[in-house]
Amino acid sequence: MPTPTFLRRAGRSAIAACLLLGVGLAPAAALDDTQRKEFEGVIREYLLKNPEVIQEAIMELQKRQAAAEANQRNEALTAMKPLVFDSPRGTVVGNPDGDVTLVEFFDYNCGYCKRALADLVKLTQDDPKLKVVLKEFPVLGPGSVEAAQVAVAVRLTAPDKYFAFHQKLLGERGQANREKALAAAKEVGIDKAALEKAMSDPEVNATLQESLKIADALGIDGTPSYVTGDAVIVGAVGHDQLKSAIDSVRACGKTQC
Repeated sequence: MPTPTFLRRAGRSAIAACLLLGVGLAPAAALDDTQRKEFEGVIREYLLKNPEVIQEAIMELQKRQAAAEANQRNEALTAMKPLVFDSPRGTVVGNPDGDVTLVEFFDYNCGYCKRALADLVKLTQDDPKLKVVLKEFPVLGPGSVEAAQVAVAVRLTAPDKYFAFHQKLLGERGQANREKALAAAKEVGIDKAALEKAMSDPEVNATLQESLKIADALGIDGTPSYVTGDAVIVGAVGHDQLKSAIDSVRACGKTQC
């Protein structure tokens, strides 16, 4: 086994790189106390003189973690595609027979979702071949859950008025909750009695649980988040980026051809 002195002659950068990247140079038990101290001193000296190595190692670790997360998402999306894109519990706007599907996970109390609404409206207006699936994903507190429950009841009772309700409630100022959601439904012409009856339907909670299940599998923990083609797009990325992803999916089946 080479001694620390030999390793020092072999190059301190190699030692540091091996340690930071998790490559063992020798079993710890093979070094006696004197050798171990000398070895640790070499590493410490090198890192103090070259702290950028630590930053490089951290960046490499983050890169590998991001790649692993992306791979995990891709595998989950492949396994769950029918549930993500074609579940009857998602509300469809745009062209139900569209050649590309864009799924949005949203929360009625999400400020970014409110701002992103204009992007979604423009996409559906400008692209007659686009299918959009809206999935309630209430992650911002009890008011969000209440609003989502009303929204699902709207889908059950008046699906043709869902998008008008959706735009109305997302456009409101202040905290969304049951009361505001019912008021928004009333303003777009939905019968309150029928809506309140539908809210007791087990399908309401089943819909929300399905959204949570999908989001958990895909690693989605914030809103808005989108799914199209082979990718999850996190955040209010704007109209142009969404359109680019949709165009790519239409061209080659992936968000990046």
